[in-house]
Amino acid sequence: MTPTQQLKNVIDNIEKVIIGKREVAELSVVAMLAGGHVLLEDVPGVGKTMLVRALAKSVGAEFKRIQFTPDLLPSDVVGVSIYNPKEMEFNFRPGPIMGNLVLADEINRTSPKTQSALLEAMEESSVTVDGVTMQIPKPFFVMATQNPIEYEGTYPLPEAQLDRFLIKVKMGYPTEREEMEVLSRVQQAAPIEELTSVMTLEELKALQKEVKSVHVDETIRSYIVELAGRTRNESYVYLGASPRGSIALMRASQAYAMLQGRDYVIPDDVQHLVIPVFSHRIIMRPEARYEGITAEEIIERIVIRTKVPVQRLVEQ
Repeated sequence: MTPTQQLKNVIDNIEKVIIGKREVAELSVVAMLAGGHVLLEDVPGVGKTMLVRALAKSVGAEFKRIQFTPDLLPSDVVGVSIYNPKEMEFNFRPGPIMGNLVLADEINRTSPKTQSALLEAMEESSVTVDGVTMQIPKPFFVMATQNPIEYEGTYPLPEAQLDRFLIKVKMGYPTEREEMEVLSRVQQAAPIEELTSVMTLEELKALQKEVKSVHVDETIRSYIVELAGRTRNESYVYLGASPRGSIALMRASQAYAMLQGRDYVIPDDVQHLVIPVFSHRIIMRPEARYEGITAEEIIERIVIRTKVPVQRLVEQ
């Protein structure tokens, strides 16, 4: 079975539970394949948590959930050392972050101190407790959710935290037909309970290693750098995409190319992913918010104005 077919089997499996959100499922699989993390932002009840559970079951991953609340402590996330009087030594009890696929539910409801506990884990795939660094089992994938509507009692994620997410996705409401299908499926039983894995963790790790060999031409890398650079020079933008954003866009493009059955990246891959990869990395100026201009609109303008590198790719 080809890598493309394996990945599409995962997406098809997710669609048995999540109806009408194939693009969201694709982006989630792309992020996982690229070794990144996903921020799901949308109102309650549209299937964010169910998507994460379906993805975990589809790849046979160890699923852990962290329900973020204002009183949650960093030790509740990474774990804690507890003294054992019988053995006269401290034993480490791992927190829920020590899993393959971790759901960080309502991440903006906890304090910045606890939010920062995720930084090392998401960036280095490790946690440090009492001066001892421990590796998190691989593959390691975080999908965080947040509600953009309720602001009272929430702590907006700082830029450094947002930059750790490879992709930001919005679920959106289903259509009337899709919602009717949802009611039909859940009338007798919950589809998630019947879901089985279609990929093993070993197969996933092999694909994560293989995706790094997907070819990225110099013209494509130049295109990515130019797109990122233009976000830093927009009049409505206070802070543009970072070099980490450029790396994220390249990695995501490699994963998306593999999903499409190619071993090389084309400009269409970059254009398809630039908004979900860059939108949460851009800070808009106050005048942009007053005029109702969003980061997504700015990125669309940049893509339209930036020359697409077609000549060298045709020559090859």
